Amino acid sequence: MGLFEMLAGLRRALRIRGWRALCASLVLFAGLGCVAASHAAIAQSTVLRVRVGGDQSQTRIVLDIDRAVAAKLLADGEGDRRVVLSLPGAQAVEGLQGGRQGLVKAWTVDRPSSGARLQIDLAAGASVARRFLLPPADGVAHYRYVIDIAAASTPARAPSAPQTVSFTAYEKAIAKGKSPEQAAAKAMKTSSRTRPLSLKKVIVIDAGHGGHDPGARGARGWEKDVNLAAALALRDRLQKDGRYKVVLTRDADVYVPLDSRVRVAQRANADLFISLHSDSASDPATSGASVYTLSDQASGRAQKFVTKDDWFMKASLARGGVSDILFDLTQRTTRNRSAAFAQTIVSHIEPETPLLRRSHRDAGFMVLLAPNVPAVLLEMGFVSNRDDEALLRDPRRRERLMNAVGDSIDDYFDETTRLATR
Repeated sequence: MGLFEMLAGLRRALRIRGWRALCASLVLFAGLGCVAASHAAIAQSTVLRVRVGGDQSQTRIVLDIDRAVAAKLLADGEGDRRVVLSLPGAQAVEGLQGGRQGLVKAWTVDRPSSGARLQIDLAAGASVARRFLLPPADGVAHYRYVIDIAAASTPARAPSAPQTVSFTAYEKAIAKGKSPEQAAAKAMKTSSRTRPLSLKKVIVIDAGHGGHDPGARGARGWEKDVNLAAALALRDRLQKDGRYKVVLTRDADVYVPLDSRVRVAQRANADLFISLHSDSASDPATSGASVYTLSDQASGRAQKFVTKDDWFMKASLARGGVSDILFDLTQRTTRNRSAAFAQTIVSHIEPETPLLRRSHRDAGFMVLLAPNVPAVLLEMGFVSNRDDEALLRDPRRRERLMNAVGDSIDDYFDETTRLATR
């Protein structure tokens, strides 16, 4: 609302209803201004790049930020050598991560929700000595958030090797009928320390249906088998070059509840979620692949996948509508990324399989509801169509199709990394 419109509204309120209406209007305009300011403040700061330098005695990490930002230290590295710094209300360009330098073993900047988060794995005996914000000065046009890491004055005894949690343990527990909560507890039972920070992108592949939920029926069998075969082929394609960590929601003919599939992606801190399905139609002539992303109408249902561990629930911000604003921003960003990935998939699979006339669609499928994980559902073809089913059941043609999907994943992350280094 512009200044002239606000003044006109105030004049009308004073002329029609007097001072009481004027006061009410002022309160309303003030509230709208606060909400607008909240939106602006939350979305303004951006982490542009991260620089690391130093040696085994002292290492400095510098975050270049376009505007001032407050930071919150969620973990200081004591015990598990992991430093976690939350930047409430900040954004971050894609692809910010790095390996060993001085006292830093690995670092990455991610966006678990609408805020940015820096995670650092430290060498044994290292700790955060100080952290501070530097304003623009001496020819530097942006802010710099500085973290100094120092070695202990006396050598510290290295803790025992950390035990890692395999997501396979979680998946097996789910397959045995355990609830998501019981499965998570079982997977964590043998873990006493934080998992080493991985610089690999995490891809969750969901083979649709399974177990007592067979999906659509084709002339040569059930959809669930086609979906699983495709998921295993895509997993093999992605694991070839070691660039990704791949998590399957199922690797056998078992039933996994839909909400549990979303939870798998969230617990894995997934960078991308792809659900593989095969379509069916009453007309056997209908054929072609399509890609679905979450519709705007279904966005509200994503609230069920918000937990107390999400960033905007942890951040020390004012009560009221701030969490809702952050949630909306998170969803908007996630939907934009999902749509970009969907378009990339369509362009890559077109040479390998027919496409529906409207190949990118939206829907309210539950597996797309995670508010902070870009997700698509790929209908690979129609098992009710003879040619489509033949393609999906032919190992060589299926491999070519999944290789094209793998290429689309490569291009999606290559593009985000390219934009980050501009």
